[in-house]
Amino acid sequence: MIPLSILDLSPIPEGSDAGQALRNSLSLARHAEALGFTRYWMAEHHNMPGIASAATSVALAHVAGGTSTIRVGAGGIMLPNHAPLLIAEQFGTLAALHPGRIELALGRAPGSDQITARAMRRTLGGGDDFPRDVVELMGYFQPVQPGQAVQAVPGGGLDVPVWILGSSTYGAQLAAMLGLPYGFASHFAPQQMMEAITIYRERFRPSEQSATPHVMLGITICAADTDEEARRLFSSHQQSFLNLRRGQPGKLPAPVDDMDSRIDPYARAMLDSSLSCAIVGGPETVRKGLEAFVARTGADELMVTAQIWDHSARLRSYEILARAHGGMTPPVATPR
Repeated sequence: MIPLSILDLSPIPEGSDAGQALRNSLSLARHAEALGFTRYWMAEHHNMPGIASAATSVALAHVAGGTSTIRVGAGGIMLPNHAPLLIAEQFGTLAALHPGRIELALGRAPGSDQITARAMRRTLGGGDDFPRDVVELMGYFQPVQPGQAVQAVPGGGLDVPVWILGSSTYGAQLAAMLGLPYGFASHFAPQQMMEAITIYRERFRPSEQSATPHVMLGITICAADTDEEARRLFSSHQQSFLNLRRGQPGKLPAPVDDMDSRIDPYARAMLDSSLSCAIVGGPETVRKGLEAFVARTGADELMVTAQIWDHSARLRSYEILARAHGGMTPPVATPR
């Protein structure tokens, strides 16, 4: 059956703080490991009061140190914010501490607004620097050559798989050209999903890391014992998303019972468009939604995220998802 993985933004709920959010992340990672999820990734976002994973490599060290088998990685590091050597050293250090478990997915967006991006890197290059920076970063993970002037220590010669992330066709083209696995952000920007998948598969060039294309799709799944309760829990995600789009990011709001009555038609259209791939419901609704999404997209793997205010409800959501995944009917043929 198609692998399931988890993308954790380490949400900071209203009434809580970043320390508790990061402790919750470790709790969820251990839960995911016990349930059989393949990977546990955390994402880089900055100047976001509701997200605790800005120092992504530090947060991953916390998670990796408290787990033992699940693969742990960044989903992703926004490379325009960083010098490639520094990221190679950070993830080389993680790989040295946790051999065979560390992964690095790279994104082209800054993961913040332009003012915050300047505060991080001071001088900003154009988007065309991204392919060059990716190649430079990958080079630091190669075995160190005699006379090599600059090397990542730790990092050189370590096995750190690299992925390309994207929400448009740009990342699909780069991942295909470099022969790397590709993750698409369909959990918040699904508009170009099918086009990006097609471009990636058609243009993929085998590489030392990947002999065949591998597509992982982001998807929001909010599961509960009933459809009604799942919709209520999902309202936290909806509120947070609208707040962000309105330029008012904050902590993850508590769920509400009357979400539909709180938003205007414009907000509803925004949610319907950006969160169109979300699966929200009880066990049977989730199982059917998974089957339909995999059949429609031909995904090789799903990266699941769930912005749920109550941590125990978030743990329960992933339990229900794991059971629904085990009950899926394998597709007769996977489109490519």
